Amino acid sequence: MLKKSCTAVCGLLLCVSFLNAQDISVLKNLKWRQVGPFRGGRSAVVTGVDAQPNTYYFGAAAGGVWKTTNGGDSWLPVSDGQPFGTSSIGAIAVAESDPNVVYAGTGEYDIRGNVSEGDGMYKSMDGGQTWKHIGLDNTRQIARIIVHPRNPDLVYVAALGHVWGPNEDRGVYRSKDGGKTWEKILYRGSKAGAIELVFDPTNASILYAGLWEVYRKPWDLESGGPGSGIFKSTDAGDTWTELT
Repeated sequence: MLKKSCTAVCGLLLCVSFLNAQDISVLKNLKWRQVGPFRGGRSAVVTGVDAQPNTYYFGAAAGGVWKTTNGGDSWLPVSDGQPFGTSSIGAIAVAESDPNVVYAGTGEYDIRGNVSEGDGMYKSMDGGQTWKHIGLDNTRQIARIIVHPRNPDLVYVAALGHVWGPNEDRGVYRSKDGGKTWEKILYRGSKAGAIELVFDPTNASILYAGLWEVYRKPWDLESGGPGSGIFKSTDAGDTWTELT
């Protein structure tokens, strides 16, 4: 079975296929190509749609959400004219069970000295045509969003938090109603935010989360500390065990 994951840097969309060892020979004929969008800056997120192999969403560090339905031949800036309070995008996730449902988290997590902050979570119910703000306003930088593979209303968010100092809104959040309400389910203090979040591919009740104690000063980056760690939940996020 072929599984696809993507990332992007400076407008380059790079797709990596994970295959069984016996299928690796198909990679020898693959070639890279530039697919845009042709803009400056950087990106922290690209995500595809499993049921639509030519559809991808691209989140720019300071240029909003973009979408292609033809494998990158052309791109549409789908956040333009929508109620986004910022153009900095940190995470995008498409519901596997309903690809019309798309979640976007604002505020890139690549916290450079010139990083732009976000204003929470947004949701589209029509494949990116229209968007609605759905909360988590003060999380500032959102690093990852994952959606339950069979329930588009069950969504998890890894919030890194404020760049420049302590912030109580850091941690892992869960919504069971499509973003109408949120609960903070993993928190390790005001200096440690969530930087990574993933389902076990064989069981969506098992989750892994990475927490990172980090914040910037005008002259320094404070990285690492007792709040950092890797955590595991076996009950859909109700309880967590530290693995590190």
